[in-house]
Amino acid sequence: MANNERITVTIEGGVADVRLNRADKMNALDGEMFDALLARAEELRSNGSIRAVVLSGEGTFCAGLDFSGFESMASQGEGGDPSATTLGDIAAGQITHRAQQAVYGFSTLRVPVIAAITGVALGAGIQLALGSDIRIIAPDARMSVLEIRWGIIPDMTGTRRLSEVVGVDVAKELIWTGRMVHGPEAVQLGLATRLSDDPHADALALAHDIASKSPHAIQAGKRLANRAAQLDDAAGFAAERAEIGALIGRPNQVEAITAYFEKRPPVFVDPEI
Repeated sequence: MANNERITVTIEGGVADVRLNRADKMNALDGEMFDALLARAEELRSNGSIRAVVLSGEGTFCAGLDFSGFESMASQGEGGDPSATTLGDIAAGQITHRAQQAVYGFSTLRVPVIAAITGVALGAGIQLALGSDIRIIAPDARMSVLEIRWGIIPDMTGTRRLSEVVGVDVAKELIWTGRMVHGPEAVQLGLATRLSDDPHADALALAHDIASKSPHAIQAGKRLANRAAQLDDAAGFAAERAEIGALIGRPNQVEAITAYFEKRPPVFVDPEI
């Protein structure tokens, strides 16, 4: 996969190491960065050899939207688009506009996505982090739902995802205040999964561990966990039965058992796209 000027991607052992590459601007999202996020998500989606994704930033995770976009919004007046691009366009057949899709594209990948958070994850940056399945954060990193500073609200799937991970009451507080949350509190609230002195290294280690497991089982687990809150008990149990029925006796499930008893690393086949 070719690297993009705004985002670099390195693939090794089934793990895609995706890094925002605009360190001089604290990885702030401009039009080109949004385009790169959209493109990279679709490339990963179409690559059946990818087993896990690590998402991070050079120098810092992401400081949010490029401030020049707000200047443009102010000059446009009411109704102006904060990114001064076509990010508000909704493509045919999609439920997101382009800014939302920059996050949703990663959150809907079939494989686990792990965010490694250093420095700051502010505004659009915290929404990008929340689109990941797991978030590993440095103790001194800071997160904030910063949009209230500019008189707006999170609009890149953030309000929905935030409410899911921290609860509605905490989500409201963070949206209304825009206060800074440091690493330890982020874990306490559920904004992050766990602390690490080296989030990128630990995220890669976890991704490689996941990549060593049966990809069909990993993807089934993600589908079920993502749907758990949306289904009643009967539908959830039925979905669980359907997923395990599709796994048992298939080549990767047989290989998992065989490799275990033969005391060797398993060799799994890639799922079909």
